[in-house]
This record gives sequence, structure tokens and C-alpha cells, in this order.
Amino acid sequence: MIRKKLGEILVGAGKLSDESLVRALDEQKKYGEKLGKILTKMEFLTEKEIIDTLSQQLGIPIVSLDGRDIPMDLIRLFPEEVWKNYMVIPFEKHFNVLRIAMVDPLDINAIDEVARLVKMEVEPCIVTEGDMKRALAKYYGAKTIVEQTLEDMGEDVDLTLIKDANLEEADKISIDMTEQEPVVRFVNSVLTQSLADGASDIHVEPLERKMRVRMRIDGRLREIPAPEKKMFLPIISRIKILAGMDIAKTRIPQDGRFDIREGAKEVGVRVSTFPTIHGEKAVLRLLDKGAALYGIDKLGLLPDDEKILKNVVKRPYGFILSTGPTGSGKSTTLYAILNFINSPEKNIITIEDPVEYTIDGLAQTQVNPKAGLTFDSGLRAILRQDPDIIMVGEIRDKETATIAIHSALTGHVVLSSLHTNDAAGAVTRLIEMGIEPFLAASAVSCVIGQRLLRKICGECKEQYNPSPAVIKSLNIPDDAVLYRGKGCPSCKYTGYKGRTGVFEVLVIDDSVKDLVISKASSDMIKKAAVENGMTVMHEDAITKVLLGITTLEEALDVTRIE
Repeated sequence: MIRKKLGEILVGAGKLSDESLVRALDEQKKYGEKLGKILTKMEFLTEKEIIDTLSQQLGIPIVSLDGRDIPMDLIRLFPEEVWKNYMVIPFEKHFNVLRIAMVDPLDINAIDEVARLVKMEVEPCIVTEGDMKRALAKYYGAKTIVEQTLEDMGEDVDLTLIKDANLEEADKISIDMTEQEPVVRFVNSVLTQSLADGASDIHVEPLERKMRVRMRIDGRLREIPAPEKKMFLPIISRIKILAGMDIAKTRIPQDGRFDIREGAKEVGVRVSTFPTIHGEKAVLRLLDKGAALYGIDKLGLLPDDEKILKNVVKRPYGFILSTGPTGSGKSTTLYAILNFINSPEKNIITIEDPVEYTIDGLAQTQVNPKAGLTFDSGLRAILRQDPDIIMVGEIRDKETATIAIHSALTGHVVLSSLHTNDAAGAVTRLIEMGIEPFLAASAVSCVIGQRLLRKICGECKEQYNPSPAVIKSLNIPDDAVLYRGKGCPSCKYTGYKGRTGVFEVLVIDDSVKDLVISKASSDMIKKAAVENGMTVMHEDAITKVLLGITTLEEALDVTRIE
């Protein structure tokens, strides 16, 4: 049965008419593409309908490679020309049976060639083209800095003193071992690769039988190749030494930092370790100290929201809050506001944890709890420095919130951040902390709710027409043209490159103040703000979809609606 042609299978299953097949075959003769791609381009069938039919008719399972960890010994079974020519990747092995993922499971030549090479029984499975491209980019793409380093190091790394990477072995690690060439080269290559890829974080962690290294790029974690687990302890200890940590302490969390320089670029690296059942996990946060600061006009605000925010921050006093979960760009927004209002006539002082970026003309300081410099104590000291504008990195407790509120009420502009799900929730959070409602209503002038969403890759951007069901469900124009990224080497076949903000700007006007004073719920405050013209984050995201900035899937994922 597997030797049937795709067209015959689809027609036989009642999924495609004879007339449509003839038209598709004529088109195929002109352009020479695979029939499946022609059928989807002509909108006769979707890719999902095709692979579902093949799976049902041929008994071939559908698999997903996203998030799957394919052993490197399987990846090395195929020479480069095989995956290039046949779009096939091995992903599982059971005794003498090798399971391979294929976009076209009807390609007998590919199956025969793989069986000849591996000398095993081959079991084909079906994957989507996008899934295949991402996997090929991950495992077979152009060698990254880390991959090249691992290849140059070879498989036999001379670390014979380390038998197993477990907690009991930790005290056997010496300074000399962390300075061995393979360890130093791998750590350096990971740092260099992270700078090249624009990563914000690096995760180095032990699993039961291996070590795993991942980088967060555009808000998503991506796994990169890692050496054998016998190198884990020297590598984690090398990172701890660089960060000024105690390598003998492995059962308690530690924090440290160090700086790296690449050419003219200086990057601060914040390191956090955390004990797990298989050893210590380290997370490295990368902060480019020399990065160009965003202006308010570069954050991704829609024109109306940008105008509103600029008008608010020009006021001589008031409390301005940036809200959202961790990693939503709150600090970037606060720095953009500071950059906008910075001038020689203003005395601007900040207290942060940590100081992520430096701005000329500002007095910036970092909290130091061990020395007694916390947000609340630092804020009290700042008030004795005759400030015009104050930035507090985060409101974490009632004491800091109280001082910030009173500072805003006594003629200062105060900027800070707060962890809430939306803008309206920020005011109610302050009240829950113990701030009197009338004080919160009087002091807070504006709350910015935000998230970050990925932008479509400019190199592989293409347009498409959404289905009528999507148009109806989202209430978008019937003739809407949406965009997506096909996937290319520039975006590592993800279809996305770079991020922008999605916002809601809540101005505390008289109607909202009345609700705050009466301790109204955040839902009621949000409803009143929308009636007064506030654009909520979901609407902001959909607008960015229609403008071709991001995809519909990304907008819905980032701004989930209950």
C-alpha cells in the first residue's frame, strides 16, 4: 500500500476530487514542487488534512519533534547529504528497528537509502514540514560556535578524576580541574554563542544521564549541543568560580556575577545556582551594558498610547507603574521613560536590583541587603538628595510602596514596576499591600500593563488569508491579510526574529479614582478604563497582527483571553 502515490491515496479517501488532482498535477509540472505543497498552496487541502489522511490510510504514525531530545548517536548515523536530499531525521531506536521522521513517507528511495546506510529495519513516521525544518536546523544546521568547539574537543575528554556528576563528587572538584582546556573552551564557547544569538539567559543543568544546555532567545528556550555528563561538575564549578561563588557549597542556592567583553561590547552576567536531585542548576542572565537604550517611540506602543504616555511622564509629579510578569519588558519601559525625561535640569536618582543599564546624567545605585541598603532604606536616603525624579526598581513590600506613594504626593515623579497580570490589577495590588485607597487614587497617575511578543522574521515573511472562522471569532475585517514567517536560516526556521511590546496604558482619571477609593475590583476598573478609551493588551496585539508585525498565533498565545 505504501507504494501508492499521494494523489491516488487522497482521491481514494474522498479528500480530493479527480478534477482537483488533475489541476494540481498540471501545476506540479510547471513548478516541479512536491504534490503535497502544491495542494496546500492551491488551498485544496491543508497540510494537517494531508498527513492525517496518509496516517489513516497507510497506518503510519504522526510524530512531533518539537521538544523531543534526539540522542546524538542517532543524529550521527546520517551523512549530511542524506538529510539534505531526503528531508529525513532519525529519532528513536528499538533493538534493530530505527524510527525515522519524514515529511514524505511515500519516498521509497529515501527509506531504501536510510536502510542501506544504517543496516537496520526502518520504520517511517510523518511530521509536518515546519517541524522537520526546526529539527534539521537544530541538529544538522550550520555548525554553531558551541558545536564547533565540541567537535574540536573530540569525544574523549581527559577528565578521568570525575566518575559521576553527582552531589557526592562535588568536593572532589579542584580549581585546577575547572581550568582544564576542555572546560574553559566549552564555557567560553557557550558565552560567545549566546552573544552571537542575542540570548537573554543561559540554563546549564544536570539530568539523570546527561547534562543539558539551553539558551533563551526571543523569550523561548532552545537547546544546544552539550558534552557528556562527566564534564558537568567541572563546567558548573567553572561558572561558579567566574561568578565569585563557593564551589564547595552545592546544597544551597547561591548568587554571583561577572563581566565579559567581546570587542567593544561589555556584558554583565548574573549567575544563580539552585540545587536539584541530580546536581546544581545554573542560570546565567546576560545584560548588555552598552546596549542602545530604547526611546518611548521604539517600545512598540501604538500612536495613541505613545502620545498618552508622553503627556503623563511630562507631569511634574505622580506615580507611574510598569506592570507584567517576569520577562515582560518592564525595566526596558522604565529606562525608556527615564531616557525621555532626562535633562540637566532634573535630578534623577535610581535604586535598582541590579543596575541593568547605565544612563548618562543619572545617579544610579544598586541594592545591597547585606550592607543594609534595601529598596525602602535606599528610597528614604534618596529623598534627602533633593530628587526631582526617582526610579525604584520594584515595589516588593508595604514599606517601599508607602514611601513611593508619599514621594509622589509631595512633588516627585516616581517610577517603579509591579508584578500583576494587567494594568487595572496594579492599583488593587497596592491596596492589598496596605496602602489606603484614597492615597493610591491620588498618587498613581498612570499604569502600563505589558507583555513581549515575537516579531515575524523579515527574511521569510509571507502573507496568507485567514479562514472565515478565524475572521468571525476575532472580529477582524473580512478582507484581512495576515502574515507569518515560513522559516529560514536567519530565524533558525522558527519564523520569528526579535520582539516588541504589547501594551495597555491606564490613566487614572476622575472616574477611575472614584472606583479606587470605593475599593472596586480590578475588573470594574478595567471596564471603566475601556469605556474611557483604553486599548487592552489583546486588542493591541490583534492590531499588531493586522499591521504584519506578529502572527495571530503569537498574539493569542501572549495575550490569552479567558
